Amino acid sequence: MFKLQDAVKKETRNIAIGTGIGVAVMILVFFVLHMVIPDDWVPFDYTVVLGGIVGFIVAVGNFFWMAITVQKVASIEDEQKARQTMGVSFRYRTLLQLLWVILAIVVPVFNLVAGIVPLFIPSLTIKLRGIMSAGKGG
Repeated sequence: MFKLQDAVKKETRNIAIGTGIGVAVMILVFFVLHMVIPDDWVPFDYTVVLGGIVGFIVAVGNFFWMAITVQKVASIEDEQKARQTMGVSFRYRTLLQLLWVILAIVVPVFNLVAGIVPLFIPSLTIKLRGIMSAGKGG
């Protein structure tokens, strides 16, 4: 029986909160740029919000899948099998993100930029948390 570790739950929650804040800021930036830049060069409509929401789901889902894989790999004693399991997970997660990017480009109900930007936010969240914890001495 597979039991989700508390660390996986906690880190996924932290990434979801950080990514949610990042997506909200991104949508706000779209709105401000839409109001400031003439001729509607920067759109602000449902496609921006939909792109941000689905991008958020893909980004947080990717992190969660990775965390589950790391938890699983930690219990595998055979190093070769552990590496293989991690590699397969990485390939499928990368393909999932690539599929989302293609959908964000092709399907007109998604704003391309608003759909892709959330994919970078979990990494940024992790780096910012590292910087903040280093500043606190821990």
